[in-house]
Amino acid sequence: MATRKFSRVHVVDDAAIGQEARASMDDHSAVRLWLRLFSCSAQVERIIRTRLREQFDISLPRFDYLAQLERHPGGLRLSDLSRYLMVTGGNVTALTTQLVAAGWVERLPDPADARSAYVRLTGTGRRRFLRMAAAHEQWLVELFDGFEAPHRDALYALLGRLRVQLAAPQPTRSSTSRKARAS
Repeated sequence: MATRKFSRVHVVDDAAIGQEARASMDDHSAVRLWLRLFSCSAQVERIIRTRLREQFDISLPRFDYLAQLERHPGGLRLSDLSRYLMVTGGNVTALTTQLVAAGWVERLPDPADARSAYVRLTGTGRRRFLRMAAAHEQWLVELFDGFEAPHRDALYALLGRLRVQLAAPQPTRSSTSRKARAS
């Protein structure tokens, strides 16, 4: 079986290439890798955002918020929800207010701490979210369908290794600067 070379295949037009267009072969491989990861992520996110808006009239941040609550049926403290979503407390508070008003989420006092509250999906919120989640999963299946399973599995494993690497304690800026000066 002949192997194909993809090094110079032009399959993405200039309008769709995104951040990766900033990379050149002269750039460090870490820069090129980051721009490719970012471009792929942004492209998938753009498609999902559009479909959520068109088919369910919901934003991706609202969908992500509801997804976290669906994974925690007993509810979450707002501070935990903020950490899981990697957004500020103000963003979570604003989304909570909107979703409570829509009847999708309920805010309850935290029995362990009178100063805090936790939120959970209402029955209506859960039913609506599950319909969206099924469509979301199908969209992802369709988007990655042409990317063969062995490649998906290998990429998943490699990205897992990258996550572990990134989670490791990083050297401080001053130690990195000292190493650069020493070389």
